Amino acid sequence: MSSPPPRLTLVLGGARSGKSAYAEALVTACPAPWLYLATAEIWDDEMAERVGQHRARRGEGWITRDAPLALPEAVATAPGPVLVDCLTLWLTNLILAEADIAAAAASLEAACAAAPGPVVLVSNEVGLGIVPDNALARRFRDEAGRLHQRMAALADRVVLTVAGLPLTVKPGAPA
Repeated sequence: MSSPPPRLTLVLGGARSGKSAYAEALVTACPAPWLYLATAEIWDDEMAERVGQHRARRGEGWITRDAPLALPEAVATAPGPVLVDCLTLWLTNLILAEADIAAAAASLEAACAAAPGPVVLVSNEVGLGIVPDNALARRFRDEAGRLHQRMAALADRVVLTVAGLPLTVKPGAPA
């Protein structure tokens, strides 16, 4: 990637689809420093290992901040290019905190629109599988779909990653 990303890019994909690596390459096309907003909460050893692998993959120039719930505030105060990884973990945190998801999504939309530099959002596409067998999983899937639709409408570019390949769903001009 040689040209900087547009103002707002949404990168969707399944597990291990290459979405995070693709998003990192987009952000590093901008001058450093780059802000990585991590939404994961570490609840067990396996998640701690995943987070460690993500951190180890990024080199110098990255600043990592945890934003498990206060994501809109973190985006709004970002000094430059920002990568959010990921929206579905943020959504999980909101559901567990019994937060107003529509209000949180509106706050994130406003923060992305006002951000001073490019914003790249990463999220898991979870709507391509079977209908979940329980109410909580169905709610999560439905809320993720609504959140993705909102962010895709606002985004200048939307990319779906499949098997490490980026497929542009909504093209947008670079910033």
